[in-house]
Amino acid sequence: MRALLRISRRDALRARGRTALIMVMIGLPVLVITGVLTFWETADVTLSEGIVRKLGAADLRVKTSGYAKVRAQYGDDGIPPYGEGAEPPEKAAATTAAQVAARLQPGSRLIGFDEGSVEVRTERGYDHVTALEVDLRDPMTRGMRPLVEGRHPAAPDEVAVTPAMKRRIGDTIEVTREGRRVKVVGVVQDPFDTGVVEVVGFRGVLLDEGDGRGIGWLADTPSPATWADTRRLNDVGLVGLSRVTAESDLSAEGTMSTRVVAGIAVAVFMVAMETVLLAGPAFAIGLRRRATALAMIAAQGGSKAHLRVIVLTDGLVLGGAAALVAGVAGVAGGLALVPLLSDSMGPLEVPWWSVAGVMALGVGSGVAAAMVPAVLAGRQDPAAVLAGRSDTARDRAGRPLLGLVLVLAGVAATVLTPLTDEVWIFAASVLGLLGLVALVPSLVALTGRLAVRLPLAPRLGVRDAVRHRMRTASAVAAVMAATAGAVTAGIGITSQDAAARASYSSSTPVGTLMISAYGADDEEWARTRQAVQERLPGIALAEAFEPVDSDGRTAGLYAERLRECASCTHIPPGVLVGDQRLLEVMQGRHDPTAAAALAEGKAVVFGPSTLRDGRLSLRIDVDGSTAKLTRFETQAVVAEAASRGVTSVLVPPATLKAKGFGLKERTVFARHQPQDVKLLREHLTVASSKVSVRLEGGYGRDISIVMIVLMGGALVLVLGGTFVATALAAADLRPDLATIAAVGAPSRTGRLILAGQAGYLAGLGALVGAIAGAVPGVALAWVMTLRTADYVVIGSQALIARTQATTVAVPWELVGAIVVGLPLLAALVAGAFARTRALPLTRRLT
Repeated sequence: MRALLRISRRDALRARGRTALIMVMIGLPVLVITGVLTFWETADVTLSEGIVRKLGAADLRVKTSGYAKVRAQYGDDGIPPYGEGAEPPEKAAATTAAQVAARLQPGSRLIGFDEGSVEVRTERGYDHVTALEVDLRDPMTRGMRPLVEGRHPAAPDEVAVTPAMKRRIGDTIEVTREGRRVKVVGVVQDPFDTGVVEVVGFRGVLLDEGDGRGIGWLADTPSPATWADTRRLNDVGLVGLSRVTAESDLSAEGTMSTRVVAGIAVAVFMVAMETVLLAGPAFAIGLRRRATALAMIAAQGGSKAHLRVIVLTDGLVLGGAAALVAGVAGVAGGLALVPLLSDSMGPLEVPWWSVAGVMALGVGSGVAAAMVPAVLAGRQDPAAVLAGRSDTARDRAGRPLLGLVLVLAGVAATVLTPLTDEVWIFAASVLGLLGLVALVPSLVALTGRLAVRLPLAPRLGVRDAVRHRMRTASAVAAVMAATAGAVTAGIGITSQDAAARASYSSSTPVGTLMISAYGADDEEWARTRQAVQERLPGIALAEAFEPVDSDGRTAGLYAERLRECASCTHIPPGVLVGDQRLLEVMQGRHDPTAAAALAEGKAVVFGPSTLRDGRLSLRIDVDGSTAKLTRFETQAVVAEAASRGVTSVLVPPATLKAKGFGLKERTVFARHQPQDVKLLREHLTVASSKVSVRLEGGYGRDISIVMIVLMGGALVLVLGGTFVATALAAADLRPDLATIAAVGAPSRTGRLILAGQAGYLAGLGALVGAIAGAVPGVALAWVMTLRTADYVVIGSQALIARTQATTVAVPWELVGAIVVGLPLLAALVAGAFARTRALPLTRRLT
């Protein structure tokens, strides 16, 4: 074995270009996967790893859950006991520090520690930031928020902020709606998250009553906290976080479902198969270059098994070297990218077992890629090689029967899986791909017969590819696998996008600005309305109203969906109450027919699914109470909105007033698109914290980036497989190209031969791959777009969800670019960079 390794190592050093090519092909997937795994493990901070930012140097953190008892606790989350029947769990009363101390070990010391969010006044309005209320001077908080600059707050009017808040020491900021003015005296940092925007102050300064996520305390206990301490707290509705309980964090549990395991297995298999198919021809190049040396070993008594082992050792050496280098580089790269790409960073962590598995996969891929060349090495004729003649050993035509069986099995499995999951479709398609890989040599032989109709140069290139079917089949199979994956994913993603785009619905037309303040009182709304007019001068506003009962309580207004409607969405149509101005906003124009109907007291419906015989059924309830439920019908007409997909209903105010309900304005609409919606919202929050600003932008998903990524991946794999096979063909064709040049053929003839072969390899692989990817692509579209009928109950109204037919959309631009564009590009590049000049004639024994 030592001699075999030495031979392989020396040969790898002599052919540095080929060695680098093989190592890149094998090592690139290893580098990417190990880098991602390392990046994820380091950037992901579990509760146990980041416990210091929750506890500091304390032994226990206690917080209220809001319930009288906690049934189970995972990490710092408490699950309340389920009530009997439909009754909710019992709420807890306010908890005092004395009650908490009574549940802890005797001699424990407590300090307050609350967390939540606070509104901070900015130049443009208000911004919500994370807030902590704790005395950072206490030894129990050591390590919780390390001091970067300045000092810790020492008085109620002092705070510390994180660097991401972009405030300097000495600045005065206003917090809460009451405008409390506090001074920044220090800059602190979350030890694991550099991007958090946070302010830290004394208790009672930042958080309004009930705003925090549970009133809490930090506890210093005489002995380390245990689960027994936590259970005593759970009995009275408290959650106790300690270093022991942090180990039970639900988010850190790594149970993998069958679906996840299957997805990982499919991804690993596809990566390994593509690597083997791409690296196989590169090993074949080495076999051609070493043919004489292997023939001499055979002539001196070496068996076929010896030759096969020599070539397989090449795969072991190069695969092992590539996996080792790529694994180390991937780990180092993953660790280096964490501070650059992620705000969150935990302890440097390398998933060694996963990295070792990926590196083993790289070694296995190298050995597997060398298997076909090893078989060819055992089958070559030593006498023919030493005589300088082409090897007379003929390539086999593959195993068409086995391939046909696997293809049929893959199609059957794909057809039987479309109602389950995307992962199983990809798993089923693997069978079909394996079958096509077995069929590729036969397909090469079959398509080679068509070469008689080609011009001379491309005909010679195709015939050479057919003569060396094993070499050609590997490249064609690699191109086919890459193309099939891109086409399958492209059809599924495009179909899902087309279905979502067709079914997109909204309550207002595209380009409509809605400003509301639900829950605001009259004074707040008056300030909000004035602020809107100041910020949007000259913009026509249309009011919308909310119904209120005689006691001033807001009532919900709903349109009753027809039960027999089979094409309606599962979302009930929004009901707006407004006049002619709102109608013009909804329609984007003046519609005399709809305007006349609204003036007559009829409702205007922008979706016919709620109408029956020209009448609309409405429901009004107060506080969701069935006792206050009111149902009535009103006449309605159907009108066309300013954009498709609008499903709302416009009811005139007089209809509700006739039913005894009052109206209050809390929303305005405008056909206006502000340059910065977020800036407008910040300005309006000065008037009321309940302000909501929304601009209807329509269907906004863009899949162009995904298509570009698919195209880029196909480009790299198709061109990579094609050029490796073309380089091997150029080495085999050197004697023939020299002969052609000697009889007077111009230099472009050799270029055309290699260009024709490259175009043939890429074209055949891309065409077969596109056909192979179409079947699982349709199945994938079925899964990603099919929705089954389902009854949904909202309040007291049963609604039927839409039953949508399967949408299949083919990304013809992607398919055309892969099937036509990439083969042409491969042919052009191969012809442009082919070396065909000054080829010496070689003497061959006959």
